[in-house]
Amino acid sequence: MRLLYADAEGTLYEDPELGAAGWTGAEIVPVRQQETIPLPPGSDLVLLPERAPVGWDGKPVRNVKRLKGEERLFTVAALLPAGFTRTLLPAYGVYGRPPDLGLFGYTAVAARDGEFYAAAVHTDEEYRWNPLLYNDRTLPRRIKIKRKEFPDNRLVDHLAHCATVYHCLTAQNIFYSRWEAGIPVSPACNADCLGCISLQPAGCCPAPQARIGFVPAVAEVVELGAAHLAHAVEPILSFGQGCEGEPLLQAGLLADSIRRIRQVTGRGTINVNTNGGDWQALDTPARAGLDSVRVSLISAREEVYAAYHRPRGFGLADVRRALAAAADRGVFVNLNLLVLPGLTDREEELEALLALIGAEKVDMVQLRNLNIDPYRLFKTLPPARGRILGIRSLIARLRAVPGLRVGSFTPG
Repeated sequence: MRLLYADAEGTLYEDPELGAAGWTGAEIVPVRQQETIPLPPGSDLVLLPERAPVGWDGKPVRNVKRLKGEERLFTVAALLPAGFTRTLLPAYGVYGRPPDLGLFGYTAVAARDGEFYAAAVHTDEEYRWNPLLYNDRTLPRRIKIKRKEFPDNRLVDHLAHCATVYHCLTAQNIFYSRWEAGIPVSPACNADCLGCISLQPAGCCPAPQARIGFVPAVAEVVELGAAHLAHAVEPILSFGQGCEGEPLLQAGLLADSIRRIRQVTGRGTINVNTNGGDWQALDTPARAGLDSVRVSLISAREEVYAAYHRPRGFGLADVRRALAAAADRGVFVNLNLLVLPGLTDREEELEALLALIGAEKVDMVQLRNLNIDPYRLFKTLPPARGRILGIRSLIARLRAVPGLRVGSFTPG
């Protein structure tokens, strides 16, 4: 597998001599063919600004030969579609003091005879999230139809923006009338996650999307949500989207909406994506008929959890109570595991995670590539202790847990 890099214009080059290298989170290693997959459809290749490529020739090679007339070469990384979990981070050096990378899931890549490969594994076969099934020419027409159907519903305009500007798949599904569709309800949050994709402090990397600026009325949620569940193909209705804060801050609105939706239709699955910080608030929609909950978690260890999620007024113990309370109510419990090589696959992280899964009756672990500049995150987290097992070993250990589902998507 050969090193892939780019010039300042974004032209890609396959190095004729150097092998590809990746970063485990602790050391630079070669990218071996058996540890890669062909770059999945729907992936993006991106140039990492002010990051110099690092190759492999029996050891890391940081001084990659310059192309004729080029002062600098740049590292290339892949951004993978959902359903693929990266196993290595890109290896790179830096030019000067580069700005933080944007909030995306950077994956090590390699080339061979003009074909591209990613250091990743395919962790979910779910066809409904194939990026090639979205952003087609019918979307603008479908948005017009939905606006005509619900002319006074502010959520339609908000989701139309998400669908066309941010290319959000759960927003688009509202207009395609199929599969998992998201309805945001909360402009506020009770945590300050380092990798929050809807709100970042000034001076940091920009958030890739804007947070909803209003709390919708129950009637707005009900008419849009009930229509989706009643008429869509294989419908899932999800609260707690990337364009909002913490949905359980609107637990009363959620409960009222769920009750009224279930008076209209019993079809489909109603899900909430949450940080799980307020277990008592989660009980409110659970009693109203919530089917599924997905709780986001970077670590089952308090010191790492607190350093990343930066919760306000709650801690990991409260999240564990939320998981247990949801299970006791008969709600399907998903753990949205934010995966980062060099963190998630360390011994101490895996052991703590397995203990939590067993104690809190987790039904499924959904693997999500954490969108963040990895160097920025590692500088913030407490020092690691245990050895790195590798992402493949992490996944194998999870799949060995009796009764536990492992994938990437909320089941309908």
